[in-house]
Amino acid sequence: MKSGAILNISCYLFVSLADAPALRERLHARADALGLKGTVLLAEEGINLFLAGAPEAVNTWVAELRADPRFATLAPKESWSEHQPFKRLKVKVKPEIIRMNRPTVRPDRADRAPALPAATLARWLDQGHDDEGREVVMLDTRNGFEVDHGAFDGAIDWRLHKFSDFPEALAAHRDELVGKTVVSYCTGGIRCEKAAMVLSDAGLHAWQLEGGILKYFEETGGPHYHGGCFVFDERESLGADLAPVAPARA
Repeated sequence: MKSGAILNISCYLFVSLADAPALRERLHARADALGLKGTVLLAEEGINLFLAGAPEAVNTWVAELRADPRFATLAPKESWSEHQPFKRLKVKVKPEIIRMNRPTVRPDRADRAPALPAATLARWLDQGHDDEGREVVMLDTRNGFEVDHGAFDGAIDWRLHKFSDFPEALAAHRDELVGKTVVSYCTGGIRCEKAAMVLSDAGLHAWQLEGGILKYFEETGGPHYHGGCFVFDERESLGADLAPVAPARA
């Protein structure tokens, strides 16, 4: 539901980019000209972005980006705010668009881990098992302080300090997940997509929540989730209606 004058978008796409530095200059110039603020990260493995501005300006920038065939499938998640939540515009080239320090984990080059639609997850959580009768466990791949704002009921929380801690945490806890359907999740999908690949490589039955918590909120209204979803801007935490809320801390 629209509430506010500023359109906020977030999205990522794992796609091979051989021209990230040149692309950085072009995307920064257009976003700046359109008065947008936020962060765009580019790497050889893809793009990750959080931008906000006037709706017409945001939509123009996205349309121009999608004109590049590599970005044609971009599907930004939208939310609204009364004020600009970002202080400046940053467009950067990084080694990874989400740092895991596992260079062999490249979703742009490998088959994606299976993606679970939000509606299917809600149904599984309602019935208490997946469609094969297997126990479903939710695995939070976010940092511990983010989890403190809100999480899926009964979710596994390894109190990560940073996402690159995930492989080590998995090595310590893998046996606890054997025989279960593990659904990894994060804010918008990017971390749980990489995490699900690592889970699958470890021999586990793993899914990623398609679009993360924000897509789940958008499509289901947030059943089986308590609290808000931390976002890295001045809004701090969003509720199931995608509107800013006071943080719900543990």
